[in-house]
Amino acid sequence: MDGLESLASGAIISPFTRLRQLLDGMASGMEPAIDLTLGEPRETMPPFIADKISEAKALFAKYPPIKGSEELRSAIVDWLGRRYGLNGAKSVDAAREVLPVNGSREGLYFAALPAVGRKRVAGRPAILICNPYYQAYIGAALATGAEPVFLNATERTGHLPDLDALEGDRDLLERTVAFYVCSPANPQGAVASRAYVERALGLARRYDFMLFFDECYSELYNDEAPVGGLEVAASTPERFANIVVFNSLSKRSNLPGLRSGFCAGDAKFLEILAEVRNLVGPTMAGPIQHASAAAWSEDGHVAANRMAYRKKFDVCDEVLQGRYGYRRPGGGFFLWLDLSQYGGGVEATVTLWKRAGVRVIPGAYLAQPGRDGINPGADYVRVALVTDPATIREALGRVVSVLA
Repeated sequence: MDGLESLASGAIISPFTRLRQLLDGMASGMEPAIDLTLGEPRETMPPFIADKISEAKALFAKYPPIKGSEELRSAIVDWLGRRYGLNGAKSVDAAREVLPVNGSREGLYFAALPAVGRKRVAGRPAILICNPYYQAYIGAALATGAEPVFLNATERTGHLPDLDALEGDRDLLERTVAFYVCSPANPQGAVASRAYVERALGLARRYDFMLFFDECYSELYNDEAPVGGLEVAASTPERFANIVVFNSLSKRSNLPGLRSGFCAGDAKFLEILAEVRNLVGPTMAGPIQHASAAAWSEDGHVAANRMAYRKKFDVCDEVLQGRYGYRRPGGGFFLWLDLSQYGGGVEATVTLWKRAGVRVIPGAYLAQPGRDGINPGADYVRVALVTDPATIREALGRVVSVLA
């Protein structure tokens, strides 16, 4: 079963739908029940957002520009300069190298269309997907008729796709049109090094495919700020050729409902992507663009947000104490817990719900069997640290007690 048939038949469904089906009819073992499944930030959003939307409310009466307002693109470029040192000769061109989108998910999906169309291959185009993956990646591959090729990201490979194995598969690389990589990774929190990004970008250029670098969690980190895809590319002679990065205000600014993000990088590719979106894509409302520009221009709330998550990881350090393979991740706000000793992720999810009243999501639902037939998430559960520290402490305490 290939392509759209997989989506239409229900062969590929949301992990949250699968979780509801798994736990349907099962009562929570403790009250109150604690849901740690959805990665929806619950920290405080910037206080000025509502005022900024109201300030520009007259723009609701106008069709917004598909390429975004000059104000928003300039604010994004300024932020890229502050965050990644992309200033002077390395500056991103606000007119040609930035494209606002309705959240990173929309951009990640639509980007597959020109990626498949720009490169002729012998046989079926392939889209490489880090595994576990974000659902937009597989949806994009199936909708474009490409073969989704799942590259297992395991503890052995540093929870990122194995570039050694990939580099040795020339036939696959010849028909690859895009490669989705997430750093910090969802859900493992692994951060790609500069050398890793350089190597992935080198492969993209050697075989002329697009490297789609998902940086949605780039501002949530524990120690050093993760290196950026454009930060690496800007130091190469080819500049941003063959790379597009994706980011949003959802995690950075606790604004998942604003549906505001951007993609930036390869100017030639973004010009085509803008035309694709102009045909079939949604536009971001003018007042939302105005508020988004304000959010990208202010970094204080981001630092406070980052500190809030660090306090949550302090609780994890204290309660888990290395259990279940736990190590404080480089970035993101998830725990990726190895529960293989408790029957694997699916069985452990049922146990934790029925006995502890804690709702987590099986890692197997966030991944697919890779090229070796192994689902890299089968032994794991994902825990989203989006509630307050006290609730996280209570939830993890229950987990430890039940699994003792």
